[in-house]
Amino acid sequence: MLGEGDELPKLTLRTDAGNAVSTYDYIGDGFLVLWFYPKDDTPG
Repeated sequence: MLGEGDELPKLTLRTDAGNAVSTYDYIGDGFLVLWFYPKDDTPG
């Protein structure tokens, strides 16, 4: 579990179109916001 101020590990994820996007692609571009909501489209 990451806490406030922890360094983000390198993540590479796929877009809906199947393209790979890495968090390191955005270093130096300002802020990067990652939003995860695992309960989307589930009865939970």
